[in-house]
Amino acid sequence: MQENKTALITGINGQDGSYLVEFLLKKGYKVWGTIKRNSVAENQTSRLDKVYPQLLGKLHYADLTDLGSLISIIQKCQPDEIYNLAAQSHVRISFDQPIYTAQATGVGTLNLLEAIRLTKPDAKVYQASSSEMFGNNIDKDGFQRETTPLSPVSPYGCAKVFSYNICNNYKNSYGMFISNGILFNHESPRRGTNFVTNKVVKGAVMIKKGLKKDLTLGNLNATRDWGHAKDYVKAMWLILQQNKPDNFVCSTGISHSVQDLVEYVFSKLNLDWTQYVKTDKKFLRPEELKDLKGDSTKLKNITDWKPEYTFETMLDEMIEYWLNKYK
Repeated sequence: MQENKTALITGINGQDGSYLVEFLLKKGYKVWGTIKRNSVAENQTSRLDKVYPQLLGKLHYADLTDLGSLISIIQKCQPDEIYNLAAQSHVRISFDQPIYTAQATGVGTLNLLEAIRLTKPDAKVYQASSSEMFGNNIDKDGFQRETTPLSPVSPYGCAKVFSYNICNNYKNSYGMFISNGILFNHESPRRGTNFVTNKVVKGAVMIKKGLKKDLTLGNLNATRDWGHAKDYVKAMWLILQQNKPDNFVCSTGISHSVQDLVEYVFSKLNLDWTQYVKTDKKFLRPEELKDLKGDSTKLKNITDWKPEYTFETMLDEMIEYWLNKYK
């Protein structure tokens, strides 16, 4: 048990934040979190329902673009560990809102690092980096790893590269403990329904229940390395338990196409996907990222991390969630 440790999670009410807070509370942490206000109040903490009583007084409105709010929360909770999970995290939307994405996902990280440097420089910091930073660069063996050159193909990926580099810069310049977790796609029933995995699962279940006639998607040929968010938040924690900061790829090492995803989900529901799935160019990105597949050998060797979910068991859990939702 880590009874005396305090953690601060930015973006605590997102998919990853909600699983991470559950994980840390079980380990005996005191957990604080930042939430960005939105106009639909009842949706702001819905992912935290299981643990909300344990977070009373510890959830604070803050924004990565507002340095003052970050200094205030860090001074208040004096965290031992800080997990920066807040961002504008939707790649397609980053093309519609490139400047905001750069400010929130890129410069926002710099704001947080400055707040930490000024108020709690001995805190261990985890930065949520992304496989989107690699763009279409792939090593000769078909994998992306810590040494693969970064060449992003979206405003989101560009903002994440800035965050990754500024974290390395602050670590080297100020001796701060800052580690990047380069996470590949990770999903769950708590994933936003504008992300393709949950969009497909929810859409297929609604079709099965007669609530929807068809499902419109973008590029069915793109391949991704999909894991479960529960496995990946454990990796975040393990990364901060090491004696020295470092950068780690976190992935399953197995890739599937969007069409593979569609075929599996529809077949589990005894539906012929070709009868229901349409494609529309409006869901394509101006520049497509074709293939992602990560090599997390370094993470596994140093931390003994290994994923418990497979692609199939992850999707099975998501299907069950939506079937129960639409009973």
